[in-house]
Amino acid sequence: MRLLIRLMRPHQWIKNGFVFVGLVFGHAWEDAGLVAEVLALFAAFCLVSSAVYVMNDVADRDADRLHPAKRFRPLAQGEIGVSRALALCVALALAGLALAAVVSLPALLIAAAYFGLNFAYSAGLKHVAILDVFMISGGFMLRILAGTAGVGITPSKWLLLCGLMLTLFLGFGKRRAELLALTGNGNSNGAAGQRAALEGYSRALLDRLIMVSVAGATIGYALYTVDAETIALHGTDRLILTVPFVLYGLFRYLQVVYTKGGGGDPAWELLHDPHLIAATAGWLGATGWVLAG
Repeated sequence: MRLLIRLMRPHQWIKNGFVFVGLVFGHAWEDAGLVAEVLALFAAFCLVSSAVYVMNDVADRDADRLHPAKRFRPLAQGEIGVSRALALCVALALAGLALAAVVSLPALLIAAAYFGLNFAYSAGLKHVAILDVFMISGGFMLRILAGTAGVGITPSKWLLLCGLMLTLFLGFGKRRAELLALTGNGNSNGAAGQRAALEGYSRALLDRLIMVSVAGATIGYALYTVDAETIALHGTDRLILTVPFVLYGLFRYLQVVYTKGGGGDPAWELLHDPHLIAATAGWLGATGWVLAG
């Protein structure tokens, strides 16, 4: 059971918090029915995303044995058989899709699209540089759409843009950390030996992609806070007061990537770095205070 839970990677469930974006910024948290539906979708995406992680581990088990950190995963070490892992993957996926179906048909279609996107990613598209990160970002965008269109909330175009740029930033930061880990440890097989897409990247290219995406995320969120529709929806123009917390969090993450060699696991960084925890807590507190009037 311990090994199966490790395969599910529950610490990564924090990423499914993107489904709550519509509930918060759609000013819908006072609707108990909508809150229950979004909570159900959060649980559904936790199950489906765990199924995806298991599927990826099955597909990548040989390559993971060459990675300095991933070689300790249960499948890479042979602690769990492939058949048992696949059975767990199917069970998690079916349970998650069934839970999404209880919420609505659009929610089911979005959850199914998320699983299909990740299946295509594992089947080979993860080997195409830049497209691989866009597919990861697409998974986050589907989470946002599940928590908005999946429960009847109209998604904000500014928030969708901000979410896209933020997840591209995290994705390119992850690729930079992987490239640095493999090329900086004397791996004779090179970066491409562990992940073919890394052959299409260089540190200089990733640095530029990171700068573009983090700038886009910052500008997108700032423009959202001062947009006339946003002010009309929430009845306040003070959401801009939350921008400093976003800036600090993004700048701290850049520091983690460039001075500490981090970024390989964004969820781990968010849960363990005190500065990122403080920035997130400050942003949540300030956002709740402003939106609650």
